[in-house]
Order: sequence, then structure tokens, then C-alpha cells
Amino acid sequence: MSTNQPTALPPLRKRGIEWNRVHWSVVAGIAVMHLAAIAAPFFFTWTGLVLMFVFIWLSGNVGITLCYHRLLTHRSFKTPKWFEYILTLCGCLAWQGGPAQWVGIHRIHHKHSDEDTDPHTPRHGFTWAHALWCMHRDAEGQKGLDAAKDLMRDPGLRVINNWFWVPNVALVPILYFAGEWAASTGISASGLSWVLWAIALRIVIVYHGTWFVNSASHTWGYRNYQTTDNSTNLWWVAVLSFGEGWHNNHHAYQRSAAHGLRWYEIDITYWQIRALALVGLARDLVLPKPEQMPQ
Repeated sequence: MSTNQPTALPPLRKRGIEWNRVHWSVVAGIAVMHLAAIAAPFFFTWTGLVLMFVFIWLSGNVGITLCYHRLLTHRSFKTPKWFEYILTLCGCLAWQGGPAQWVGIHRIHHKHSDEDTDPHTPRHGFTWAHALWCMHRDAEGQKGLDAAKDLMRDPGLRVINNWFWVPNVALVPILYFAGEWAASTGISASGLSWVLWAIALRIVIVYHGTWFVNSASHTWGYRNYQTTDNSTNLWWVAVLSFGEGWHNNHHAYQRSAAHGLRWYEIDITYWQIRALALVGLARDLVLPKPEQMPQ
């Protein structure tokens, strides 16, 4: 295992709550989700637990990691356009914003990684990088939509971006009434359980899985490559984020469809991309050359 240490970039000024930029609707949404997630264990059902894992996979793995990040942000592979739209809808279910805003902010992060203009560098403080940054409106020079104009030129992606909240709102009554119907048939279920587990708790888990990539994977871990930022590889973040925790590898080769580049760096998302390629739903996978692989 490489023992390279993160580049010794000095801390920047700590950033906390900047009241003139607070996005109060985002703060309220995050707070409600966390409070509802705390209530979830009091309404436990086995079907609710199963649905939570299903939607973690759909929204966090397929939606955010595979689609928003590797497909839309970095174009690490190609898919048929109709399938790209389906994957993007899965990303909307993570309640992390529309695809264009998400992609644009992430591109800015790569362009200015761990610099003062990085939207979420831990050099501004761990809590800022982990969560506080997304509770603020874009600062000057960090306009997400400006960095994702290619997505907004696509009619389908533009519609999905502008209406990303619709699938999330629709999912609440769908799960509630489906859970009530399931309970009436004698299944271990309830509408409230399904909403709390498959929506609230699931979204909170996916939130923090994504956020730890921004915070922990620029703070702790090992490095295969000497990049100009503090990106690291961190196994437990890779587990939480379906392979995104091999973050130093990713910063070294941003367009690579595979983030895990050593045999023990398990990358579930890349396996799924390979599976999609086998059935004709993914093509033109971008990978490092053999001589670029970690030694």
C-alpha cells in the first residue's frame, strides 16, 4: 500500500455560517430529513428496511455515483440517451439538487481542488467541507449552472433539472399508500414506516456518504498519486459511497470510469458499469493506461 502523505497545503480561513448566503429552504429540508430519520427506528418494519436499501442503491449508487458523477460530470462512459435520462431520474431521488447544479459544482471542485475557490475544501474546515457548504447559495466564481451549460443544452436533462423535485414529492404518497395497502394484506409494513425508512433515513445515509467524499477523503487516508490537492483514498468512504472513496485515484485520472485501481480497492460502481457494457447499455469506457496504474 502506498504511504504517500497528502500534499501539505496549509489551512485556509475557517468558514462557518455566512448568514447573508444561507439557503434557508435547503437548511429546512436537511433538518426535516434528519429529524424524520431519528424517528424511523420507532416505526420499524422489515419491508421498510428492505426498501431503504433498495432506494440507497437506486439513488445513491446508480443515481449519484454512477450517473451524476461518473456519467454526467466526467463522461467516463456513454449510454443511450433514453437510458441516461432514466439514470438521471434516479439521481434526483437522492434529493441533492438537479443534475446541472450538482455537476457544475463538482466540476468547479475539480478545477480548483483544495484552493480557496473550491466550494467544499476541508482547508476551510471539516464541517464546512462536510455539510455547511451546501447550505449556502453559490458564491461568486462558484456558479454551478455556469459550469454545466452542456447539460442545460440537452432538452431532456434541462426538463429533469428544472423539475427534479417532482419525483421526490410524488414518492411520498406513493410509498405511504403502498405501505398501508401492504399492511392490510398482513405484510409487516405501514405507510409511515415506508416513508421514514425509504425516504428520510435513506436520504440522510446517502447525504453523508456523499459528504464524506468531500470532507474525509480530503483529510485522512493514503495516496497512490502525488496530485496537487489533498485528495486521499479511504476504504470506509469507498464502502459508504460505492467506490467514490478511492478519491486520490479519481483526482489523478478524473475521467476514469474505475476509481479503484488496485486489486483491493473494491469499486462496486465500476463493476456495474462493466455489467451495463456487457448488455449494451454502456460503451466507450475511459480507463487509465497500463503505465498510469499505481505501482
